[in-house]
Amino acid sequence: MMLVMLGMAVGTGNIWRFPRIVAKNGGGEFLIAWVVFLFLWSIPLILLEFGMGRKTRSGPIKAFIIMMGPRWAWMGAFCVFVTSAITFYYTVVAGWTLRYTIASLTGEIPEATPGAFWESFTNSYWPVLTHGIMITLAVWVVVKGVGRIEKIVRILMPTLLVLIVILTIRALTLPGAGAGLSYMFSVDWGNLLNAKIWIEALTQNAWDTGAGWGLVLCYAAYMREKEDTALNGFILPTANNVVSLMAGIMVFCTVFSVVPQLIEQAQTDPSVLSGLGKLDDAVKGGATFSEDLMQETIFSDGNAGITFVWMPQLFKTLGFGRVFMLLFFMTLSFAAFTSLIAQVEVMVRAFVDAGVNRVKAIKIVGIATFVLGVPSAISMNVLNNQDWVWGVALMLAGLFFCISVIPYGVKKFREEQLNHEDSNIRIGVWWDIVIKFLAPVQMAFLLVWFMIQSYKENPVGWLAFYDKDNISNVGAVVWQFVIVLVVLIALNKWIVKKTLNDDGTLTDGEGNNDK
Repeated sequence: MMLVMLGMAVGTGNIWRFPRIVAKNGGGEFLIAWVVFLFLWSIPLILLEFGMGRKTRSGPIKAFIIMMGPRWAWMGAFCVFVTSAITFYYTVVAGWTLRYTIASLTGEIPEATPGAFWESFTNSYWPVLTHGIMITLAVWVVVKGVGRIEKIVRILMPTLLVLIVILTIRALTLPGAGAGLSYMFSVDWGNLLNAKIWIEALTQNAWDTGAGWGLVLCYAAYMREKEDTALNGFILPTANNVVSLMAGIMVFCTVFSVVPQLIEQAQTDPSVLSGLGKLDDAVKGGATFSEDLMQETIFSDGNAGITFVWMPQLFKTLGFGRVFMLLFFMTLSFAAFTSLIAQVEVMVRAFVDAGVNRVKAIKIVGIATFVLGVPSAISMNVLNNQDWVWGVALMLAGLFFCISVIPYGVKKFREEQLNHEDSNIRIGVWWDIVIKFLAPVQMAFLLVWFMIQSYKENPVGWLAFYDKDNISNVGAVVWQFVIVLVVLIALNKWIVKKTLNDDGTLTDGEGNNDK
């Protein structure tokens, strides 16, 4: 089961999202905040989800009703909605990885003109098709149940880890790799006063580890009673973040090794940068290689830039590059798929807990995910906006998880569910302090700090519902949060009615009473 949950946690958040977020937030200063939140956010929350899954043996909505009472079902529903909203566009990204794996096999990439394949791909119906293929495959696995998931992940997960290690070692041996490591780990201490870096670090930690998604809770519901929840709660996020660091090293070392070579070649053959947009324009304007140039060109291309435009070109210049490129996109595809399986299971479990037959629930989730993911498949602006908004929403979902154990008793929960007789390690009172005080305070402080900084930077448009020039604005988060929360709170009685039987007992998803 632990291997299944590691497969859930390790995904495109590690390989596609982590290097991009590190790059745009300056490198080392971001990593400091990221490590801080591993211990002050991700590990405590994952311990909580392990314990809650062990106690309730249910999905988030039902678990919140058990822990807090029917009035608070909307909190569990919000956690499920956040995971669902991320899944809608996550499936699209998973589809990209599938298409690029195929293209690596067929020789369609690397193309003669950098970025040409990406442009033709995103301007076609291919993203919709691959989005549909990935959700169909994930649904098929979930139909077979958690046992089938475990069998598949036993194959995919070790393969994924081996591929990441191979690619990381290869990247570290490249000439110029040291410059990539320097960029990734050097610290500009002044940037630590930027609230957005801390928010991005917390949300990336949640993205990396799965903290606050409800994914761990759902899988923990299937754990053996004697499973060591405390040890698992430390191993899962720590191992996951090690994978993220390896992915970052792999990407940064490769980029900083090859880009200087391309710029040097461009002095005699400008065509090598043809179609590379900002970098091509900068070099034609006389720019030379520097970290600032990288920040303004390669690392400014948003969600797609590094992985889907640059990596094929970078691998083209390496010995055995085509082999390593195929390994890279296979790795990314495996990672995306194993995480997608877990996300689908969370949504399915919510319907099952509401009394819907599991097979019917899987069909509903599959169709809904495809339909609601189409906007992100056809518009990069929609995908970028949703990635920002629902990434930040993981902070609020995590807060709700913290609140959920307070009525039950934080100390009582720790002793019963984390420090039970089969735990090899004991969780101390520090966990109580984090859950009751530090986690809620740090989330509230970060959001208020970010809102104040955003207002100072843009007093007129900081609360705009949508700003095409700044998708990471406060307004996009606030308004979408408000809409979803108002709807869920209004539907709370209906949610409870669907989750409880007429006599007040909990449904088990098959029309039976769950006593």
